[in-house]
Amino acid sequence: MRDIPVGNGSLLVNFDEKYQLRDIYYPHVGQENHTEGYPCRFGIWIDGKFSWISDDAWRRELRYLPETLVTDVRLTNEELAVEICCNDTVASHENVFLRRIEIRDLSGKDRDVRLFFHHDLRIYENKFGDTAMYEPDSGAIVHFKKHRYFLIGSEPAFGAFATGRKAFKGQEGTWRDAEDGELHGGAITEGSVDSTIGVHLKVPANSSTEAFCWLAAGTTLDEVQSLHKAVLTKGPKRYLDYTENYWRVWVNKNETDLNGLPQKVTEQFKLSLLIVHTQIDKNGAILAANDHDVTERATDHYSYLWTRDGAFVARALDLAGFDHLTRKFFLFCSEIVHPEGYFLQKYNPDGTVASGWHAAWDPVRKEKLIPIQEDETALVLWAMWEHYDRFRDIEFAHRLYKKLIVPCADFMVRFRDSESGLPCPSWNLWEDRLGVHTFTCAAVVGGLKAASNFAQLFAEKERSEAYSNAAEEIRVSMIDRLYSNEYGTFIRGLVKGQTDELEPDLTVDASMFAIFYLGCFAPDDPEVRGTMKAIERSLQINGGVSRFENDGYMRGDGVPPNIWFICTLWLAEYYIAAAKNTADLKPALELIEWVTDKALGSGVLAEQFNTSTGEHVSVSPLTWSHSTYIAATLNYLDKSRKLIP
Repeated sequence: MRDIPVGNGSLLVNFDEKYQLRDIYYPHVGQENHTEGYPCRFGIWIDGKFSWISDDAWRRELRYLPETLVTDVRLTNEELAVEICCNDTVASHENVFLRRIEIRDLSGKDRDVRLFFHHDLRIYENKFGDTAMYEPDSGAIVHFKKHRYFLIGSEPAFGAFATGRKAFKGQEGTWRDAEDGELHGGAITEGSVDSTIGVHLKVPANSSTEAFCWLAAGTTLDEVQSLHKAVLTKGPKRYLDYTENYWRVWVNKNETDLNGLPQKVTEQFKLSLLIVHTQIDKNGAILAANDHDVTERATDHYSYLWTRDGAFVARALDLAGFDHLTRKFFLFCSEIVHPEGYFLQKYNPDGTVASGWHAAWDPVRKEKLIPIQEDETALVLWAMWEHYDRFRDIEFAHRLYKKLIVPCADFMVRFRDSESGLPCPSWNLWEDRLGVHTFTCAAVVGGLKAASNFAQLFAEKERSEAYSNAAEEIRVSMIDRLYSNEYGTFIRGLVKGQTDELEPDLTVDASMFAIFYLGCFAPDDPEVRGTMKAIERSLQINGGVSRFENDGYMRGDGVPPNIWFICTLWLAEYYIAAAKNTADLKPALELIEWVTDKALGSGVLAEQFNTSTGEHVSVSPLTWSHSTYIAATLNYLDKSRKLIP
């Protein structure tokens, strides 16, 4: 799990719950991870005793400074009688990770202190063929391979250093060399390498001393040397102060009126905006999550763009007024869309197709399949219209109309069953079953209605009517084929089994909130009320909402399902949409506050929450969790100001 990410769209650095630096992504957010999730250690030698900050003797408080992407970390070790306060950030406009360290004496006597900063880099995501060396012109340590260079410097200048082998013939690395307070490594090492620097300080009794360490990332030695020189010339504190101020101005730039919210919700809202920004690549890809630990259980990660997640995140950012970010996302989508007018399962941050498990061939029926989750295509169009409707940028819409909107809408019209009019079977949003899903159908209705609006905007009446008619046919067929009169709810879908017959799936699923959220049905329609009541009744657990009945993902047999933050906030969205007076909004605010209270101490939200242990589960931060929090909070405020008390 990752507790505190800091980044600028090109360089992303993650810390875990023990304040170990675990991920260094460059030159894209989510691509490449030059540590492969291995820890870069931070240790202290004081009066002859040594301790790594990850040791159990430390009490750790991991937070952010208010309204900014600068960490506020407090580390206390009573045995060593020392307190360490740290501020970490990635410079807002340069690829430099900066760390400020303040060492405070708690013993009442002068202290001799040595700080050790260890870097275990695996450049290009492998440990082979790296070089770590002392670079005398800069007085810094440089790690490099091919077109990736990382320079490590400090102020005051480090008084000791070591480069050496790691993960080879029993050699653990130079971090072991530091544990006696001395470093004896070489000036250059190649292969599977790491490095450690030692910064020597004097700390007066009952006082403190400050030091800085930084890592510059670039594609050439000249580039990282120039960044290093800039930090030394300007001063690392000025870099850090500038970045702190930049993000504080950024998060408040739209002057959103948050009056009426509890203070803790206001704070979490702004922090969620900042955390979402750390997960967005400079070229527009919105990454689901960047937490390398998931590879240990899945042999893959979440550092991908799913266009479904991206569309929901874009909608939240548009609501918050950050349209400059969402325009990049829509442009990115226009570059990666398939020539046939759909999106594949997921994409890498550079736009290449990512790993996937949706087959393009059915070996039983010997037939070709379209390996998609159709909601991913539909939701991009839905979010695009919501974007246009809010900002009215006709030039931008025109750029994407023929390139993105028309091909996707034409595909959705074609990709339907000739008898029912419903979309053909595709994978569901949870990626675990093939069929005709209520969520997907609602998304396609929303996407086609959006496309119809765009066609009308550009005076293509026949095309507008074709999209609108297809959307209405799907909506009517949903009532006929996906609604259960017996239970008074929509069913989750029609699932494709071993035969060609589609069988009803009666599982109650939180994703069915889409029937109102995406404009398919009205919140007060009886079909919607019945469906949302079933979600309330079947999926609420200890204040939150699980994904669906008997969800066993990340849980054992017979154990209640984990709560998902997005699903909890989806129920809040229903209370908001259905509210007739301010009293009706109370349950929505209670759910928003529940999520606020369950965030990590840093404010980070994971994918899931285990009610039995109180732990966050799966990956953190999950971008979708934070964007759903943003959207629900803003929709709550908007509705509360429209209602009569």
